[in-house]
Amino acid sequence: MANEPTVYDAVGGMAFFEALVNGFYERVVADPVLLRLYPEPGDLTAARRHLTLFLAQYWGGPTTYNDERGHPRLRMRHAPFAIGPMERDHWLSHMREALDDLGPEPPIRQALDDYLESAAESMRNTF
Repeated sequence: MANEPTVYDAVGGMAFFEALVNGFYERVVADPVLLRLYPEPGDLTAARRHLTLFLAQYWGGPTTYNDERGHPRLRMRHAPFAIGPMERDHWLSHMREALDDLGPEPPIRQALDDYLESAAESMRNTF
């Protein structure tokens, strides 16, 4: 198994995750439902970087996220924000649209979709 390529490798590395996150945030800036969740909605630079590094690391890329920020603790980091079904659905929709733009191969797309759906639901903290 050690020789199996990671999703990170299969999609071409960091450039894929940068493009995915950029496509996602292009949609976020036009979405008042999600934009209100960001402490500094006028400057999403740090949020873009954090999400890019997290996703790249999760899918087998460099450990820069952990090196810089420690364990992801995603639920804890998102706890201050009211994330209900509407926010979850907007987040997931924008991530899927950004994936559509990139067109990863079907097995990769399925793995990414499955993870994103699970992650979106796990961040929900209101009903």
